[in-house]
Amino acid sequence: MALSYFWIFIFLMAAGMPIVFALLIGPGLSLAFEGDQIFFKALLSRLYSGMDSFPLMALPFFMLAGQLMNSGGITRSIVDFSQSIIGHVRGGLAQVNILSSVLFAGLSGSAVADTSALGKIFIPAMEKSGYPRSFAAAITAASSVIGPIIPPSGIMILYAFIMNVSVAGLFAAGLVPGLLMSVGLMIVTSFIARRRNYPVVGRKATWRERGQSFHKTILALLTPVILLGGILAGIFTPTEAAAVAAFYAMFVTLFLTRKLRFKELPSIFIESAVQSGIILLLVGASVVFAWIITVSGLADMIANGMMQTSDNVYILLFLANLFLLIVGMFLDAGPAILILGPVLGPLFVAMGIDPIHFAVVMCVNVTVGLATPPMGLALFVAASVSKERVERIARQMLPFLAVEITLIFLITFFPALSMTLPRLLGFA
Repeated sequence: MALSYFWIFIFLMAAGMPIVFALLIGPGLSLAFEGDQIFFKALLSRLYSGMDSFPLMALPFFMLAGQLMNSGGITRSIVDFSQSIIGHVRGGLAQVNILSSVLFAGLSGSAVADTSALGKIFIPAMEKSGYPRSFAAAITAASSVIGPIIPPSGIMILYAFIMNVSVAGLFAAGLVPGLLMSVGLMIVTSFIARRRNYPVVGRKATWRERGQSFHKTILALLTPVILLGGILAGIFTPTEAAAVAAFYAMFVTLFLTRKLRFKELPSIFIESAVQSGIILLLVGASVVFAWIITVSGLADMIANGMMQTSDNVYILLFLANLFLLIVGMFLDAGPAILILGPVLGPLFVAMGIDPIHFAVVMCVNVTVGLATPPMGLALFVAASVSKERVERIARQMLPFLAVEITLIFLITFFPALSMTLPRLLGFA
């Protein structure tokens, strides 16, 4: 099979066609031109089978849980709690932004949801307090990257689905890197805040006030505890955990906090269903494209090319990181994982790299791409929310991107940072 599908795909992407259609039309046109009718029928079958998967049911349930929590005012309570903990330091509102992203990550697992929900709160508030709007948008987009790294994570579910890796093990491997990223962003933010003399927004909260804020948000903070505890204890599978999360979010927002009304549920269900449909169609298209890559021999060509470059696994890991960072600048995280996972994963596993270790390295890589110019989706969402130009936000993001790229290489060459917890839990 020729590689014409690849060049058609590149041309369609460059022309601005939505990626889901480029992924399908590229192979489809190529097969039609070459007359490979057998492969063309298999393409349609792969499209359906790529979406027809029990593990992928976790994605719409996690999206529904995030929508319910956000609509039910949980986001506001997380912000208030973060403000009471760290809002009194210089540059405190920026630090609160990062801490809120860490806590929100346990609810949504989505960088885009994080950027949109928290951006609407923090960007106007930070600008009103004296921060440049471009800096407020930059720290929102940079910290939103934490969302898909700290479990639950939609991106990790996708990787686990396509590469047959333990979802629970991958969730465990993402926890420490996510926390390390948040600490690194906070350190850089503290340095920038002192250097630019960013404001101290409020007084230091008393322990009583912190306790009251914690009491208001404890139900939300229990969500990741219930999910991870249930998965690791073997009470339910990751897919069942997503359904539990959605039911818990509905119960809390309807009956305990009472911030959500029954009449709002239909619109939340419809929005979650539409978003889930888009993602699942993208998954099906990516599975088709990954299959075509394998059948055409492109995967073997890439693997052989890397092996000819060097037989040193550390050099190859370094090159793979560079490659994934470049890919992440142009390709969204989900398609990048679904297309490149089957190409790179088996290569490094065959060289002795633990499947979970390489999985978390790749997931963090493509996640950082969500906030990397020129095509980072979280970057564009931040620009849309803030009404600020992308290039101005990108300049402000450079110190934060340096932290995130440094973390990528740390977890690559020091596996204990991500693998200690999965090993303790028996996943590696």
